[in-house]
Amino acid sequence: MERGKMAEAESLETAAEHERILREIESTDTACIGPTLRSVYDGEEHGRFMEKLETRIRNHDREIEKMCNFHYQGFVDSITELLKVRGEAQKLKNQVTDTNRKLQHEGKELVIAMEELKQCRLQQRNISATVDKLMLCLPVLEMYSKLRDQMKTKRHYPALKTLEHLEHTYLPQVSHYRFCKVMVDNIPKLREEIKDVSMSDLKDFLESIRKHSDKIGETAMKQVPGAQDLVDFSPVYRCLHIYSVLGARETFENYYRKQRRKQARLVLQPPSNMHETLDGYRKYFNQIVGFFVVEDHILHTTQGLVNRAYIDELWEMALSKTIAALRTHSSYCSDPNLVLDLKNLIVLFADTLQVYGFPVNQLFDMLLEIRDQYSETLLKKWAGIFRNILDSDNYSPIPVTSEEMYKKVVGQFPFQDIELEKQPFPKKFPFSEFVPKVYNQIKEFIYACLKFSEDLHLSSTEIDDMIRKSTNLLLTRTLSNSLQNVIKRKNIGLTELVQIIINTTHLEKSCKYLEEFITNITNVLPETVHTTKLYGTTTFKDARHAAEEEIYTNLNQKIDQFLQLADYDWMTGDLGNKASDYLVDLIAFLRSTFAVFTHLPGKVAQTACMSACKHLATSLMQLLLEAEVRQLTLGALQQFNLDVRECEQFARSGPVPGFQEDTLQLAFIDLRQLLDLFIQWDWSTYLADYGQPNCKYLRVNPVTALTLLEKMKDTSRKNNMFAQFRKNERDKQKLIDTVAKQLRGLISSHHS
Repeated sequence: MERGKMAEAESLETAAEHERILREIESTDTACIGPTLRSVYDGEEHGRFMEKLETRIRNHDREIEKMCNFHYQGFVDSITELLKVRGEAQKLKNQVTDTNRKLQHEGKELVIAMEELKQCRLQQRNISATVDKLMLCLPVLEMYSKLRDQMKTKRHYPALKTLEHLEHTYLPQVSHYRFCKVMVDNIPKLREEIKDVSMSDLKDFLESIRKHSDKIGETAMKQVPGAQDLVDFSPVYRCLHIYSVLGARETFENYYRKQRRKQARLVLQPPSNMHETLDGYRKYFNQIVGFFVVEDHILHTTQGLVNRAYIDELWEMALSKTIAALRTHSSYCSDPNLVLDLKNLIVLFADTLQVYGFPVNQLFDMLLEIRDQYSETLLKKWAGIFRNILDSDNYSPIPVTSEEMYKKVVGQFPFQDIELEKQPFPKKFPFSEFVPKVYNQIKEFIYACLKFSEDLHLSSTEIDDMIRKSTNLLLTRTLSNSLQNVIKRKNIGLTELVQIIINTTHLEKSCKYLEEFITNITNVLPETVHTTKLYGTTTFKDARHAAEEEIYTNLNQKIDQFLQLADYDWMTGDLGNKASDYLVDLIAFLRSTFAVFTHLPGKVAQTACMSACKHLATSLMQLLLEAEVRQLTLGALQQFNLDVRECEQFARSGPVPGFQEDTLQLAFIDLRQLLDLFIQWDWSTYLADYGQPNCKYLRVNPVTALTLLEKMKDTSRKNNMFAQFRKNERDKQKLIDTVAKQLRGLISSHHS
């Protein structure tokens, strides 16, 4: 039973599957029915399926038949109508054919017109195509024309831009045309032409700025900013852009730098006569400033055409060559005013370039070297000034007749003397004109030194030190030499020498006022550490000492001149009763001379007087003992004694105040003792007391005594002293020989 149920269930399932397949066949497209049929044949019940399919086909046939039966009358009616339509269609065909024939006949002209229209349309399309092509070509031609115009007007950078557009934008659009190929082939030539022309413009620019560097530099040194506006830099910019676009920027940079280096060397080569005028230096500096103003502008307005390293290299070269040129040419300059103007010009030159960022410390260091040279030229100038002052001075005290004149002198030279102020007019200053003149010229020299130190960025201490050192050179070298030259002058008189001593004494006192003067203009106190002291005191002391020595020498020369007039008769037997005329004149001269010494410092007058007396005594001794006087008589010795007494009387009279007792007479002590020994013939005392500290003839040298004794040997007959020996000449000679022998013994024992 269960088996029967199972079979029944399978039969129902198979029937349901067949039904599904049939529905699918009915509803599926014929092309896709294969898989459906395959599923039937894959199963085991295809026989039953075929039966069902036959059943389904018969059912559909019956339905079709029913449908045809239902529409048959309509079909018959349709056929009837269709037959009627066929007759009408034939009529219509005949009408159409007739109409077509008429239309063909009548449309022949239209066809011809249409053909003509067709040709017009074709021409129109061709024209339109030609216009389109021309529209593509025209911009190319216009650009090329524009290019030629730009090159003709030397607008090379725009021309290069136009060429770039032409090559990369316009020509590719019409590259198949032959004229375009010609243009393309010509482009490299155009580039080279632009390149060459722009380089030519650059060369013109370089030549122009070389010629106008002077004007550029002059403008910069007057006002600094805006000097570069005098230059049209567009040729440089254009050429730089052109070479950059053409890929040759490095070539351009190298060329530009090389040419500018050459120009720098030319600019830095000074003219051989530059030192002759300030304009020579000014033009030299203007050219250098102009050169670096241009390079600085190029540095800041171009990207890398020049760089800081290149500029620094050029500036280092310029510094070294400029400094070397200035050292050489400034050394030729002997005019301090020109040196000062040169210094101001160098300061302006340095300050101008410093504004543009160039280091200028070396220039200021070099100015310190020129300062030494300036000092030397000042010293030479002031040597001439001092020489003129000293040569034109009358070496007489300055007379003043009014208060106005007195104040004028005091205003020129720091002098105070209460006693002189109390004196009525007219009166005299103790010094001569050269004192205030020299003092004021020293101040002028200090001012001149101060002028050079301005704008050198020096401290007050440095300026003070510079002024003091230069002033010391003026005092110790220039003024000192000038004074020495005057003092050593052959024709200078004692009056002039005395006045020089007085003048230098007052100038020495004025040195403290010069110290104050320098302090006031530098604001550096003299007590400051390392402050240089003025050596004026030493200078004037040395000059005074030289004048004193010259006075001593001059006095001695005058004495020698008088002594040359001495005319002793060494063989006379007469006893004189007065001094020789030459000696009287000599003493009178000495008295008048020492009367002029009243304004000299006491020690100077005393030294001069003592020196004169000593020189006179020594000269008289030499006159007595000179070898040419082979014999002399007692009478001649007596006359000589009168002259010595005249000298002693002069010494006792106190020609110069300040000597104690008989100090001045001591100058003649050697002569006095020698003459007393011979006139008194006191040999026993001399020989007995010789060598004793308190002996009467202490100053008589046995050699001197023997020399004089030898001169008197053969003249004893003429001397009254030897009258007692006339009967016995032999005793007299024996006495002289005995004394001479004893003197020789003294000399021998003294030497041993």
